[in-house]
Amino acid sequence: MRTYHCFWLLFWAGQPHQSFLTPLSKRTSGFPEKEKVLVLSGNSRQDLHRSKRSWMWNQFFLLEEYTGTDYQYVGKLHSDQDKGDGSLKYILSGDGAGDLFIINENTGDIQATKRLDREEKPVYILRAQAINRRTGRPVEPESEFIIKIHDINDNEPMFTKDVYNASIPEMSDVGTFVVQVTATDADDPTYGNSAKVVYSILQGQPYFSVESETGIIKTALLNMDRENREQYQVVIQAKDMGGQMGGLSGTTTVNITLTDVNDNPPRFPQSTYQFRAPESTPLDSPVGRIKANDADVDENAEIEYSITEGDGYDMFGITTDKDTQEGIITVKKALDFENKNLYILKVEATNTHVDPRFLYLGPFKDSATVRIQVEDVDEPPMFSRPAYIMEVKEDVPLNSVIGTVTAQDPDAAKNPVKYSVDRHTDMDRVFNINSGNGSIFTSKPLDRETLLWHNITVIAAEINNPKQSSRVPVFIKVLDVNDNAPEFAMFYETFVCENAKAEQLIQTLSAVDKDDSYNGHQFSFSLAPEAASSSNFTLQDNRDNTAGIFTRRTRYNRHETSTYFLPVVISDNDYPIQSSTETVTIRVCACDHRGKMLSCNAEALIHPTGLSTGALIAILLCIIILLVTVVLFAALRRQRKKEPLIISKEDIRDNIVSYNDEGGGEEDTQAFDIGTLRNPEAIDDNKLRRDIVPETLFMPRRTATARDNTDVRDFINQRLKENDTDPTAPPYDSLATYAYEGNGSVAESLSSLESVTTDGDQDYDYLSDWGPRFKKLADMYGSMDSDKDS
Repeated sequence: MRTYHCFWLLFWAGQPHQSFLTPLSKRTSGFPEKEKVLVLSGNSRQDLHRSKRSWMWNQFFLLEEYTGTDYQYVGKLHSDQDKGDGSLKYILSGDGAGDLFIINENTGDIQATKRLDREEKPVYILRAQAINRRTGRPVEPESEFIIKIHDINDNEPMFTKDVYNASIPEMSDVGTFVVQVTATDADDPTYGNSAKVVYSILQGQPYFSVESETGIIKTALLNMDRENREQYQVVIQAKDMGGQMGGLSGTTTVNITLTDVNDNPPRFPQSTYQFRAPESTPLDSPVGRIKANDADVDENAEIEYSITEGDGYDMFGITTDKDTQEGIITVKKALDFENKNLYILKVEATNTHVDPRFLYLGPFKDSATVRIQVEDVDEPPMFSRPAYIMEVKEDVPLNSVIGTVTAQDPDAAKNPVKYSVDRHTDMDRVFNINSGNGSIFTSKPLDRETLLWHNITVIAAEINNPKQSSRVPVFIKVLDVNDNAPEFAMFYETFVCENAKAEQLIQTLSAVDKDDSYNGHQFSFSLAPEAASSSNFTLQDNRDNTAGIFTRRTRYNRHETSTYFLPVVISDNDYPIQSSTETVTIRVCACDHRGKMLSCNAEALIHPTGLSTGALIAILLCIIILLVTVVLFAALRRQRKKEPLIISKEDIRDNIVSYNDEGGGEEDTQAFDIGTLRNPEAIDDNKLRRDIVPETLFMPRRTATARDNTDVRDFINQRLKENDTDPTAPPYDSLATYAYEGNGSVAESLSSLESVTTDGDQDYDYLSDWGPRFKKLADMYGSMDSDKDS
């Protein structure tokens, strides 16, 4: 067996041994007169032999939450190699060594420097070793030991929630589960009763109870009614130490709500209800509202109303307002005060969601009586029918009565009624009505073929109160009489070939009749008397409302007769018989051997197709004459002498001359002298205009120079007089300078044109401040200044 140097952990009690006893001046543990010593054992053999090691005890126990002022004594380390001469040094390492736990390196005493909490850390694992101070080498192998923190009851039970919320149905049986609360204790459950929790109820009796070990809350009272009390607050206590005296405790609050069940039937607050309704109340309009009260809530309070009996069972209906749970009584049929003015109904209110568990409480319904008084109102006249249908023949004479409408006042007063036709429905005034008796008669002729039905509206109004009126539609059907003769179904125009044979069918005829026939139309066809004796064509009636036209002879000549007009008489079989004469146009045409038409023009064989030579020559001569006329006109236009611009001073054109030229600005010096604009004294009167050629040349006149002290008014008058009397003054555009102020003017010239002579004194920097619209101008003058500076 391998042997090692080892620590011996011993507890000494009673008589202490001399070699291991160390005075305990700072013992503060809860154990009385016991010294804890961990012995590091060895032998006095040579170093080559290891001593046998065996653990007698490997842990210390220390109480938590030490409250003393000195360090708490833990125990003592001792090695059998320690001779007491101070040659050994004890070292401690592991959990909390040097911080929570310190060791006296000379004596091996271990102490705790801080208050320990088992709930933070219940066990500390440390390692102890003894080394030679002189060599620093261990004299014993490192050994491990445990410091275990003993628990004390320093934590009260804590519930998992501060507030619990629970609900149960009302009227629950005793012992019904409500909710379970749970509390935990941080103390050691394996050491004593510090963590043993017992539950009890502090508030909430006698309604609820709690199981002491499980924390389950149950009902303790029978038939708790939500309508009496809905909310309960229960306080539960959890106490450790098994609930014994001195144990710590914690509490929590449980809010318990009783949920609703349908245990209350609906009840009407009164047994009889009375309402009033005018007899003019529209259908489906409400008459009144009734409500049965139900102490329950939500779906348990939903009510359905119904009319179970009464003389107004079929006159009124009732529906439920889902938002207010009210019964709305409505009108199902029109009310009539004159027929019945009082209705009595029995209305029943029933819960829609009935709980079978509470049927023993009685029927979940209630009934009440509703009296409805019908009020009389001034009603409009009422027609005997909702609509009238009348028939009249289309050949009826004017002012013939075709039918009568009847209306009367339904009120007890029986006010007289007058009738009229709504002209919006009879714009042509085809019908009229007798305002007194309501008879309708015609005022214009009728025509079934134009309009079969006439839909008019008749108005009946009280004479005393015309606002009380009613309307009724009248549908008038126009019956047919045989007043239209049959006619061809279409316009017939056919042809016959010149080489046709006798008895050859060339056209089939059919007819139509605008009149109506109950048994169907039957038409008969025949030739008119004047055509019956003709030997050209015959007509055959097929007796099926058609007829055929046949040739009577062989061959026809279109040069002799190109077109035949065949009159046909068509008759019907109705009464009175109507007939008409229609004409069939038959052209004689040239056909091929198969009977296909080639040409029906009689002149086609005489004149060949195309223009004659004389016509072509005439057309060509006209074209040549037109070209010569155009050439001569153009030549005369070129030789015409150009007229002068101005013929006379009295020309009605006011001597306006358009040059159609804007000029070249200041660079253009051909039209005028720019120097005149700069200095009026520099005018050269000898210079003539170079833009036009004058008709007559006059000797130029010399204009007198203005004196220095000339007044502006005198100067302008002088210039005006000179130009008015100057025979050489042109009627065309000219420049007359009136802007001269004189050399002696204090204000000098205000003209910007004269400033060009002294532009060197101008500063154009202000143009840059005028915005983007003057940017180009500022760049131009700014560049000029920069050129001068350079």
